[in-house]
Amino acid sequence: MTAYDDLMAFQRETSALGQIAGRLGWDQETVMPRGAAPQRAEEMAAIEAVLHARRSDPRVAEWLEHAAPQDEVGMAQLREIRRAYERAVKVPADLATAIARVTSSAQGTWAQARADEDVSAFLPVLEEVVSLKRQEGEALAQGGDVYDAMVEDYEPYTTGVQIGAIFDAMRPRLVALRAAVLDRPEPAALSGNFDETIQMRLSQKLAEIFGYDLSHGRVDKAVHPFSSGSGLDVRITTRTSETDPFNCFYSTVHEVGHAAYEQGISRDYLLTPLGQGASMGVHESQSRIYENQLGRSRAFTGWLYGEMTEAFGDFGIADADAFYATVNRVHNGYIRTEADEVQYNLHIMLRFDLERALMAGDLQVRDLEAAWNDRFKADFGYAVDTPSNGCLQDVHWSVGLFGYFPTYALGNVYAGCLYQALRAAVSDLDAQLAEGNTSGATGWLRENLQRHGGLYAPRESIRRASDMEPGPEPLLDYLEQKFGGIYGL
Repeated sequence: MTAYDDLMAFQRETSALGQIAGRLGWDQETVMPRGAAPQRAEEMAAIEAVLHARRSDPRVAEWLEHAAPQDEVGMAQLREIRRAYERAVKVPADLATAIARVTSSAQGTWAQARADEDVSAFLPVLEEVVSLKRQEGEALAQGGDVYDAMVEDYEPYTTGVQIGAIFDAMRPRLVALRAAVLDRPEPAALSGNFDETIQMRLSQKLAEIFGYDLSHGRVDKAVHPFSSGSGLDVRITTRTSETDPFNCFYSTVHEVGHAAYEQGISRDYLLTPLGQGASMGVHESQSRIYENQLGRSRAFTGWLYGEMTEAFGDFGIADADAFYATVNRVHNGYIRTEADEVQYNLHIMLRFDLERALMAGDLQVRDLEAAWNDRFKADFGYAVDTPSNGCLQDVHWSVGLFGYFPTYALGNVYAGCLYQALRAAVSDLDAQLAEGNTSGATGWLRENLQRHGGLYAPRESIRRASDMEPGPEPLLDYLEQKFGGIYGL
């Protein structure tokens, strides 16, 4: 056995334990009894202690020093192991364990506070989470920018300043498009009741149509839809609303984008650093292109209109053209996950600025609700009505995911680049989608991006797949063309 072989064997065991920890998180979000939360917090803390010890094991440094990989894949494995190790050894074990314990507990506190519309019940534990995450960020940054150190967990080789520059470039065209669209008559919204059992049945069909392998996955319900796992066990959740089946259908397609990425990665990389997405931004490019450019396209919504008519009967939308406009209706709303394509990135920019301020100490947790409400009013022109529609709507901060939010908008930027390349490569894309056939699109994505997993750095993954430097222009051009057509601009 060589040093490289020993390192990879050790890494696969560590990755397997990480998957077990992820499964505990899935269980907590789906079927865990509510009363089990305190014990689950201890379980999560215990396994995090084991994982942190392995990730910072001195033998890793020794193996890295002596490993001599023979190819590009081996070099990429070492790159990612070294990056993770150098981060792990900077964080004290007791701090990593405390974060795991507190965030597991905070998740339940957030869910109850959200249900009760009670921000004050959540703020004390959020303050504890922010304090611990700031300590972690300071340990990682070692005198550098704390927020950059947090972003590195989700979008490696990217800084807050770089993200801010992208957002600054996007904002004027997004704001102008939003104003122009909202000045036009609004398409009809769905109305009526839609049986939730039928929603789940059609949701499962959509999952399979978009390439989700149910022999290595499953679809469950959760308050906040998510995808979990990698390799041979990749699970998704969705949610239903009796009055809004789109919430179910497009949450499902979105999470299938994440899951299909994980399922599409070469099995050669199973339980290694390359056996997962290149970054959360690249991951989000898959979920967003599945959900929006493909799932909300004129061609695919025509097929979906037929499926919904067959499943629910007449639901008040006259024809496929009107349905396409309804699916893509731009309207005022509070919830990020329900936002239309035009306004979604503005929701992300709000969160990006607030969490940067929290990590810098420029915003105190006790002032978060007021800061959120003020910023929302300034950006969207109307006031937040309830905490669950404001600063309590997302789970991310309760579980310590600071630096995660901007990857959603980066994913949209990346998806814009990929979609431009995809349309050029698959000449009959619209004809396929009109028949409910996504294989041309999903096959192209699997071949050009998904199968590589973490082999390439995030921006390099997008550049190789799309043959262009990632930037916001393709996304903005797509949005202006699509919504200009729908709204007659």
